[in-house]
Amino acid sequence: MISDLGLKQICIPFKQAFRHASAERSETSALWVEAISKRGTIGYGESCPRSYVTGETFDTAGKFFSRHQSALCQIHDLTSLRAWVETHADELNTNPAAWCAIELAILDLFAKENNQTIEAYLSLPSLSGRFHYSAVLGDAGSDAFQAGAEQYRRHGFTDFKLKLSGNLEHDREKITVLKSWDIDSLRVRVDANNLWRTADQAIAFLRALDYPFFGIEEPLHPNQYSELVRVAEALNSKIILDESFLRIDQLSSLRNTARLWIINLRVSKMGGLLRSLRIVEAARALNISLIVGAQVGETSLLTRAGITIAHAARDMLIAQEGAFGTFLLERDICDPPLMFGVGGALDSANYPSLHEPGFGLILTLDANFISNMG
Repeated sequence: MISDLGLKQICIPFKQAFRHASAERSETSALWVEAISKRGTIGYGESCPRSYVTGETFDTAGKFFSRHQSALCQIHDLTSLRAWVETHADELNTNPAAWCAIELAILDLFAKENNQTIEAYLSLPSLSGRFHYSAVLGDAGSDAFQAGAEQYRRHGFTDFKLKLSGNLEHDREKITVLKSWDIDSLRVRVDANNLWRTADQAIAFLRALDYPFFGIEEPLHPNQYSELVRVAEALNSKIILDESFLRIDQLSSLRNTARLWIINLRVSKMGGLLRSLRIVEAARALNISLIVGAQVGETSLLTRAGITIAHAARDMLIAQEGAFGTFLLERDICDPPLMFGVGGALDSANYPSLHEPGFGLILTLDANFISNMG
């Protein structure tokens, strides 16, 4: 069914730079894959390789694509796609973003060829309802931070994620802004992006902020689960795992302390929809909650994939990230872009095309932002 696979790179400027402890970005940097059928139908996929998350780069992703391009064209249905994923599990563990873009393109193609939405093709509940996104505040200067926070507040947001800098005075200033608000339903989590080496360092810093965070994301270098337990218990807060949760087998490290964890499930870092859906089911069995996260600068295609996961995990979903669209990007890849509105809400009823075959996006690709890779 697949006659050709093409690999490209998307670079779309941001309207303003976004900074956190691991990186600063002024444009999106994403893989873009096109899967073409013999009938000329095209499926599209996107992912965001990040060296500080999965160890991947555009070079490693390009090599992965080149190694498997010919064999992948032999995949002809969902059963053979699942079989390929299982057979190549070890390699996908080290190339999840590279695979994500390929898999999304193949799934989009097959769903279109079968005249089904992506949910129907994967035997998931039909898309419906509203999705609620968090306000995400990067590590900006004091004035810029306050302006951004106030803009979110004016637009009805009550769920906030703050990126920490590791500078206590600066991070206290951020918390002071939130403390000044009279919002009973305000809920705040912080993301340290692996700032500290030891639990004691993290505990001392976070205590000094003097705020009841409902979650603390990645305070330590990745995969220090026993030390993360110490942080959680000392601060009476759940730990959100991002860089410390890349594969389903890592659930074995969480089983005995499941009450302390929240998994940040980003489709790109998990290696596509099929692997993400497996994690949803496994986490549900352990009663571990999920945040469906996002990569900074992702387009509406990854937002759409995240919506599929969020809808399948509504019973265990505590937050969503992303759906910035042209709030952040100079241009998106579709019209209309998938974007949150007042209070962070995105109502699927406002996007009737989502009930069209595949991902249901009306693409308006700008050639100025796309370049061939292989």
